[in-house]
Amino acid sequence: MTFIEMLLDAQQRNGAMLCVGLDPEPARFPAGLKNDASRIYDFCARIADATADLVIAFKPQIAYFAAHRAEDQLEKLMEHLRRNTPRVPIILDAKRGDIGSTAEQYAKEAFERYGADAVTLSPFMGFDSVQPYLKYEGKGAFLLCRTSNPGGDDLQNQRLASVPGEPLLYEHVARLAQGPWNVNGQLGLVVGATYPVEIERVRQVAPTLPLLIPGVGAQGGDAVATVKAGWRPDAPIVVSSSRAILYASSGEDFAEAARREALRTRDLLQAARP
Repeated sequence: MTFIEMLLDAQQRNGAMLCVGLDPEPARFPAGLKNDASRIYDFCARIADATADLVIAFKPQIAYFAAHRAEDQLEKLMEHLRRNTPRVPIILDAKRGDIGSTAEQYAKEAFERYGADAVTLSPFMGFDSVQPYLKYEGKGAFLLCRTSNPGGDDLQNQRLASVPGEPLLYEHVARLAQGPWNVNGQLGLVVGATYPVEIERVRQVAPTLPLLIPGVGAQGGDAVATVKAGWRPDAPIVVSSSRAILYASSGEDFAEAARREALRTRDLLQAARP
């Protein structure tokens, strides 16, 4: 299956639009694992095993592994996910953005070294920074569009006087992703849950693209408003929650607590569908 086919399959099979972000911070691990970076794989694998039937995707954030010299544990985790939950797509959150041979190496890292089904990218160097990833048949890429951080206004919310209709920059990114850039049919967009009005606008501009929506949970995004703004039956939304699920308990029951929080969030999202 292509990446988008995997998303649609997981959406239907698990009744989910929830994505669990795997952002391991050893200082926040439960007793017995706390402050031990060598246990990153163990922590993430237990979370994944406890929540796999509740999610539309998993999203490991590469920086949380690289900062602790744990890339080998990320490789092991990706293998674990592919082996144990092969029908749940894996989005490598890397936010790469470079051109030429460097972009080709980043694409190789994401899809060959780690075996991701999709990757997050920064599109602000233009299409040639995205194109190397689209050469991988069936693999997906989510372009940063309207991010959840306040500083996103600095660029993304600026009007482009040189473009017909003078769209905002994030609207222009959405149009490009919906249209001429989507050469393999597997592009999506990243839109933060903290901006439901912008989610609705992106959905108007890009009605068929999957949306990756971080910011629900610890970042304060409104889950119900997010779903109402972005959900379409044939264009999945991937609503990511990380810390609220990963650190639902600081005790030995952390995996069970993560499952309870994931179940609560999944059901909340599902109930908000129009």
